Amino acid sequence: MRFRHPDGSTVHLAYCTNVHPAEDLAGVRRMLHDHAEPVRRRLGRKTLGIGLWLSHTVARTLMEDSAALHDLRRDLHCRGLEVVTLNGFPYKGFGDRAVKYRVYRPDWTESERGRHTLDLAHLLTVLLPDDVDEGSISTLPLAWRVPFGADRARAARRALTVLSEQLDAMHRRSGRSIRMGLEPEPGCVVETTAQAVDALIAPGAPPRHRIGVCIDTCHLATQFEDPGTAVGDLLGAGIPIVKAQLSAALHADDPHLPAVTQALAAYAEPRFLHQTRALTADGTVHGTDDLEHALAEGGPLPVSGPWRCHFHVPLHAAPEPPLTSTMPVLRDTLARLLGGPSPLTRHLEVETYTWQALPVSLRPSGSAQLAAGIAAELALVRDHLVDLGLKEIE
Repeated sequence: MRFRHPDGSTVHLAYCTNVHPAEDLAGVRRMLHDHAEPVRRRLGRKTLGIGLWLSHTVARTLMEDSAALHDLRRDLHCRGLEVVTLNGFPYKGFGDRAVKYRVYRPDWTESERGRHTLDLAHLLTVLLPDDVDEGSISTLPLAWRVPFGADRARAARRALTVLSEQLDAMHRRSGRSIRMGLEPEPGCVVETTAQAVDALIAPGAPPRHRIGVCIDTCHLATQFEDPGTAVGDLLGAGIPIVKAQLSAALHADDPHLPAVTQALAAYAEPRFLHQTRALTADGTVHGTDDLEHALAEGGPLPVSGPWRCHFHVPLHAAPEPPLTSTMPVLRDTLARLLGGPSPLTRHLEVETYTWQALPVSLRPSGSAQLAAGIAAELALVRDHLVDLGLKEIE
């Protein structure tokens, strides 16, 4: 979906296909037919943007078979789908029964991460629509936090600097510019916007015209960050906001109440990591790696203040009381990014990948219900963008 900002620039809205994880090319093609195209039809759109997730296996297949890559491009066009952004965070196995900590490997100290991201950048130069010359890729924020000392930090910065040089060369050859955004996430080396600023202004940091930040509004909210402060800090440091992922976290005002912990327990599940944070009266944020840890008897989090959990809940459907979502953070972030005289990012991606991890009573019963839910999320964001003064482009 495309929108015209009041300054005349184009803003792209997509939904991320990691909600339909496909580990091979045939699976990607089925996903376009079974899921992405039905979402477009439900929205009544001639063209729908999707943020492709391509596993390492799929990316390698496409790199080694240019005919297959061009077939994929034609398939996207024929189905009314367009790609300006890729999710480069998960490397492979995102559809496995237990993902948890494995999603953070390889990290930016390992050569496989750089090679995979360069592959994705090359593929995106081919997949971009004819009238678009800039693409974006989101990636993990360096690494999971333990262990990560000074030597590993220097190695990660070197890898990102090499990648930026490769992206510059790719731009000169293709005429298409690909930028990458580190995506701060709770529990990682870079889990907050302030840490992203520190990482990207440190000695030896990569050039900012290629490497910036991807703001994920679920992650931002889970860390109890203020959107205005976060966006202002990035702007003040001259760090580009390459893209924004639009998602909402679980929020619990009264975790000391049995009814609240019982409601939260329905979201503890074995597939994904659900980092949980607590905010105390003095403004301190306390954390633990997973919701089940937070809920354990005598758990590590204080219960005197609100909790937030890294669980991407559908944007259009608030959790049942006593839980709520962090949609106010998403709306505030959108206003900060797009409500000014010019857009601070032009790539937006709805990223609710946890539909099948929701409590059983809330899960979609089939592909049609899933398509309806994704379409409803996109419609909600569309309405917010229109309220901010953007105009939808057919």
